[in-house]
Amino acid sequence: MDADLWALETEALVKGYRAIAGVDEAGRGPLAGPVVAAAVILPHAMAGSGIQDSKKLTPKKRQHLYRLIYQNARAVGVGIVDPVEIDRVNILNASLAAMAMAVSNLFPSPDFLLIDGQFGFPSPAPQRPVVKGDALSASIAAASIVAKVSRDALMTRYDEEYPQFGFARHKGYPTRDHRDALARHGPCPIHRLSFHGAAGGAKP
Repeated sequence: MDADLWALETEALVKGYRAIAGVDEAGRGPLAGPVVAAAVILPHAMAGSGIQDSKKLTPKKRQHLYRLIYQNARAVGVGIVDPVEIDRVNILNASLAAMAMAVSNLFPSPDFLLIDGQFGFPSPAPQRPVVKGDALSASIAAASIVAKVSRDALMTRYDEEYPQFGFARHKGYPTRDHRDALARHGPCPIHRLSFHGAAGGAKP
């Protein structure tokens, strides 16, 4: 199973690419908080490390792999777009901007991108969007882990600032508890006002 996750990277290597970055984001669906993207260039030596789609991992396993990725990856970049910008440009464009930012923060620069989803973004490197890529590519899966753990840490810090919303528990997603807190307190500065339920706005 793990070998299958390296098929896209192997295909790119055969074509002559040597710095292949997986790119993914976390936080498209929440009512609050930023969207966070990550880009990761993995060494093939990490095959067998247990990297897979972050959604299939327990929080403890995600944390373990997050540390492993930072210790062993050739490069890791993160990009963050805040709720104000999400409201201004919409969540799709904000997600793509966060991805582009994450790629720009890689050193060395990648020569090929594997991007989760169906859309690419402006970049000097050739790219291949991959629908459900976090389940098909080790590099994208690694990016999904870094993005998820990074965003969860941000939302836990926001919980200290806005304890009435319970961000440490639901990370800004539209749970019943979160919607009840919104009904009681109204939106706080990190809520996405364009999202349905955050302030009565339309869902993007």
